[in-house]
Amino acid sequence: MKKIKVIYKKLGRYKVYGLANCGYNEIEIDSRIKSKKHLELLIHESMHILFPEAEEEEIESKAIILTNTIWGEQYRRVDNSKSLPLQDGSK
Repeated sequence: MKKIKVIYKKLGRYKVYGLANCGYNEIEIDSRIKSKKHLELLIHESMHILFPEAEEEEIESKAIILTNTIWGEQYRRVDNSKSLPLQDGSK
């Protein structure tokens, strides 16, 4: 079973929102992308790792279908960072 590592960083200099590094089983997603587009990129780049022989058009089409299906079922990314202030103000 492949585990895909996700790396977040600014990708503007590459003029892309996401990249797949198939040989390393890792994907890069521009850290500024949010919401539904983030989900689409996560699926799209993951599919490149899982199906390296697939054509770009097939990956794009299926990623959009999966994104719309998952988004339509109300799945959303939740920020579980520990940097949020505590309710009672303690540290």
